[in-house]
Amino acid sequence: MIIKLDPSVFKLSRHKAETVKKVLVPLTRDQWIIADRIVMAAMFILTIIGAILF
Repeated sequence: MIIKLDPSVFKLSRHKAETVKKVLVPLTRDQWIIADRIVMAAMFILTIIGAILF
């Protein structure tokens, strides 16, 4: 059974603090290369650990 909430409950609740919207800045080519190297290194290490465990 669905319970209907009293609308006065929402009037008593506090408004959320306004947050500053961040502007998304695309990554540069160098940042993409560094991120790719980190991901590849992590996958390589996890593959070795997985091979040892299994």
